[in-house]
Amino acid sequence: MVVTVPLNRITLRPGSAIAIADLDWAAFQRIAAELGDDRHTRLTYYQGQLEIVSPLARHERPHRLIGYLVTALLDARDLDWEDFGSTRFERENLAGLEPDTCFYVANADRVRDCQGRVDVDQYPPPDLAIEADVTSKTSLAAYAALGVPEVWIYADGLLKIFVLEAGQYQPRDRGLLFPDLDLPAIVAAQLAKAQAIGSARTIREFRQSLQ
Repeated sequence: MVVTVPLNRITLRPGSAIAIADLDWAAFQRIAAELGDDRHTRLTYYQGQLEIVSPLARHERPHRLIGYLVTALLDARDLDWEDFGSTRFERENLAGLEPDTCFYVANADRVRDCQGRVDVDQYPPPDLAIEADVTSKTSLAAYAALGVPEVWIYADGLLKIFVLEAGQYQPRDRGLLFPDLDLPAIVAAQLAKAQAIGSARTIREFRQSLQ
């Protein structure tokens, strides 16, 4: 007997995930529409494989703090930016994903009118995506299909930087956005500090140090 249950009636516990194989693009779009935008799950679709993840609470804090550090650095350099959070980015029939956090910098002025999901065949992909790999592992292949130039992955207390080169991500000590900074060391120090004195005070003091 086959039991059919609407996806919006299925509740994933924090830290759990569902994987669905052999799914065409139209079916992915129907599932995304049925789930809606007001949810706590993340979707990643690549070459027919869909993963629906419900992040743990400890998944959220690292990427948010790293995002605050990024905006502090961008503001200190007087650079415009747009924070697109976990907006869904898509390339039709190939890939669709929702980063933990992402930013436009070089193309900030080109995407200010974007509402909802972003088709990367019409708009540029974000300049930087940030992922915290606590609940699941980031699909760099999906990011490569979307053409995101730089991806940061925070896992096991370490920040790893990946730069897109000739269609594949290469690990790098320095990134494209801040090539003069030792970002893994900065992130490690500031996240440790946040655990000791709190996030708000840490970010305030970090901003002050940049003045």
